[in-house]
Amino acid sequence: MKKTLAAAITSALVIGVASTTFAAANPFSDVPTDHWSFDAVAKLAHEGVIEGYGDNTFRGDAKITRYEMAQMVAKAMAKTDVSAADKATIDKLSAEYADELNNLGVRVAALEKKTDNVKFTGEARFRNDQVKDGDHSTQALFRLDAAAKVNDQWTAKARIDADNLDLDASSTTTTSVDRIYVEGPLFGATAKLGKLPSFSEQGYVFDDTLSGAELQWKGKTLTTTATVGRAANDNVGAETFDYQAIDFKYAVSDKTDLDAAYHHINSSELSDDIGIYTLGFDTKLTDTFGLKAVYAKTNLDVDVDNGYSADFTYKGADAKDAGSFGIWTGYRKIAEGTTIAPTWDGANKVGYKGWEVGTQYTLAQNVVATAVYFDGKDIDDSAADHYKHFRGQVEFFF
Repeated sequence: MKKTLAAAITSALVIGVASTTFAAANPFSDVPTDHWSFDAVAKLAHEGVIEGYGDNTFRGDAKITRYEMAQMVAKAMAKTDVSAADKATIDKLSAEYADELNNLGVRVAALEKKTDNVKFTGEARFRNDQVKDGDHSTQALFRLDAAAKVNDQWTAKARIDADNLDLDASSTTTTSVDRIYVEGPLFGATAKLGKLPSFSEQGYVFDDTLSGAELQWKGKTLTTTATVGRAANDNVGAETFDYQAIDFKYAVSDKTDLDAAYHHINSSELSDDIGIYTLGFDTKLTDTFGLKAVYAKTNLDVDVDNGYSADFTYKGADAKDAGSFGIWTGYRKIAEGTTIAPTWDGANKVGYKGWEVGTQYTLAQNVVATAVYFDGKDIDDSAADHYKHFRGQVEFFF
């Protein structure tokens, strides 16, 4: 017990070493350059995956030791938001410095038996929808996500959904494989191939599953995502359709992102191809307040050829942090021809505009409650088509 505790404390201290970005040209000024790991670690530092001491060195003029290198590798292993290519580099480094990492109490998965080769996560969700002068429903969903490592670079992923929309004992539970795809490096990008999830800028145009491929090239400031596949959604006027998209996200700073994208839909069921252009931004005004907006325009000759959404946010709920919460208010104008499958829980009716307010609160670790309300009307201002929608839900993550 004492040994385990000591190892955990040591690992925490290593991962928590003070972080300052390294110099771009030679981030490890006192690392011998005759070892292959120098270039590997320098590349990770250049991409911001790992950081070093405040003076950009490893304490004074001493040459870096294998033990100190292992500290840097341990910090990289603690990162989760890395590309598949960087993950492969980190795995190679962890194998090289396995003994030192083990002495630090850091687990090296590559040297262990593959008992944890498949990782399962998921959620149980209970949801209630109330629509003024419309349908009311209470829904339950059980979702299971599986991720299995194929090798050091590729992972196979799948998601199974089981839901009973009306929580009625007489109704039939529907079970489906919602996603099944592989993810790994391809053509210098992180690739997803198969039946995969796709999410456009702020979810205005597309937040759904498609069968096809997605390639994402992530640079220091510019991220380019290309998507091609086949999808199904009645919002475009066709039961099934071909979908292509190209998205450019530019990090102006560590607080502000700009985004521009083009989406193309074509189908034998459509008289004209649909082209959707979007522009958006997402900025952090302070540590607690944020602002984001997206504008969309369609090439179709329709009465309303543009739509938009804007959100003002305060804080945010973290499923791992009990007591954390977030609040937002937003205005949506979801015009037909500018969207395929929008993401919003409240404003989920295409052809309508109005205000949405919502909040999330983490009741306990991995238990999150959400309440959202949308008050809108038809875009042509028809008083008869007023739409008020309330959704409340509780999610249990595991």
